[in-house]
Amino acid sequence: MEKAKANIDYNNTVISIRGIEKSFEDYAVLRGIDLDLYQGENLVVLGRSGSGKSVLIKLISGLLKPDKGTIEVLGQDVCCLTDRQLRELRIRIGFSFQNSALYDSMTVRKNLEFPLVRNRTKITRKEIDTAVETVLDAVGLSQTINQMPAELSGGQRKRIGIARTLILNPEIMLYDEPTAGLDPITCIEINALINEVQQRYHTSSIIITHDLTCAKETGDRIAMLIEGQFQRIGTFNEVFDTNDKRIKPFFDYNFIH
Repeated sequence: MEKAKANIDYNNTVISIRGIEKSFEDYAVLRGIDLDLYQGENLVVLGRSGSGKSVLIKLISGLLKPDKGTIEVLGQDVCCLTDRQLRELRIRIGFSFQNSALYDSMTVRKNLEFPLVRNRTKITRKEIDTAVETVLDAVGLSQTINQMPAELSGGQRKRIGIARTLILNPEIMLYDEPTAGLDPITCIEINALINEVQQRYHTSSIIITHDLTCAKETGDRIAMLIEGQFQRIGTFNEVFDTNDKRIKPFFDYNFIH
């Protein structure tokens, strides 16, 4: 199933990346990449394990600094921000980590409350309760509110991780391998949730994955990262309408193998 057309504002760029290079010692991970994310868009960055996809997310969020190039997020040059400015910018960005990053010693409720209490000092108890109930309803897990993370399935943990990012109403979502380690049925559910978040919260998202089904079902555009550069950018069909031996095996393995 291909993704339904989204309401994207191509005149509003929320992330702009130009000429980014990043090396670790003698290994060049990113070799001069350019990329734009538009308001309301789900953009999938697709590539093999170790291709630099997760490094890209860390650069966008300011956790790493590029060797060369510029990264603008919501109109701000990430490389020039102070620590305080970076913290303020990150509140506007939701991170969905591969391992969900839940606190095992806290209930689902407490996990969801944590970012609110930490970032909004004047919030009332009633506002907290409403926000928690709203995001749990959004991910379809209202019944888990008093459970511990250890009592949840992998798919449920992933959903709660997404709910925790949504509770601050981020403008941008960054998903790192959202379907990794999940069974096929749960993958379908997570892909549908990513699209629902886009529609319900009007987010702009970058989805890092090597899962072609995830890419096809969630991506308005696909950016294929190979050997440190984006080799093809376009719709799913545009990217894979090629005999390029670096790209075609990706499709063949996922849909023909």
